[in-house]
Amino acid sequence: MKISIITATLNNIETIENCISSIVTQNYSDIQHIVIDGGSTDGSQALLEEYSKKYDNVIYKSEPDLGIYHALNKGVALACGDIIGFLHGDDLFSTNKAIEAVVHQFKISNAYGVYGDLEYVSQNDISKVIRYWKCKPFQDTLLSKGWMPAHPTLYLKKELYDTYGNFNTNYNIAADYEFILRLFKQKELTFSYLPNTLVKMRLGGTSNASMRNILKKTREDYKALRLHKVPNSLWVLTLKNASKFKQFDNLVYNFFF
Repeated sequence: MKISIITATLNNIETIENCISSIVTQNYSDIQHIVIDGGSTDGSQALLEEYSKKYDNVIYKSEPDLGIYHALNKGVALACGDIIGFLHGDDLFSTNKAIEAVVHQFKISNAYGVYGDLEYVSQNDISKVIRYWKCKPFQDTLLSKGWMPAHPTLYLKKELYDTYGNFNTNYNIAADYEFILRLFKQKELTFSYLPNTLVKMRLGGTSNASMRNILKKTREDYKALRLHKVPNSLWVLTLKNASKFKQFDNLVYNFFF
């Protein structure tokens, strides 16, 4: 089972090497790594060129794009794996056995998609966990409660992109949520939860970079809910945003104790 991992990056010279290293050191060998660079000017391109020459399974492409989802769609077009996942330029796998665990879960579940848990970590200290996104087994009713899997941990069979399409680039921040609603509402598709921490994500992503972006993401989330006719969309959006607070339980505990 071949896995294609797509990385969208732009001027991530300080973190992109960690990202690539966490992929090339996976103990599962049948991995294609596609790096879509948006035209970095910080020296990233030289580093990516070096890695693409050193490793046959690393594909590197650099050119201006129309945003992260446009870049991810480019990567999907280049993917030749049976399974597609994403690891952004600021992120890394929690363990070198992450992909092996994902592949095993696909084999034992025969699902169309597999997802796990996510750690949000400090920009400067990846051992410091700020938020912990613990997922749960999927049920149809979860979508109406504002639930979604942690997208950076979601691996899908390539045929789903062929059947249901790529990311909708009309969404600048919430295209992943719209995409998840599009897929997870399909009754014929099954998804399997892997109760492992798969990815460490550095805090500071686009969606939370400013109050303006938070508000924009909220509007786009609501637009996606309405598009997919999720009942009581405003209430679902409230639940979705409120669910993030419990991800800080560990931070609150450490602060007081």
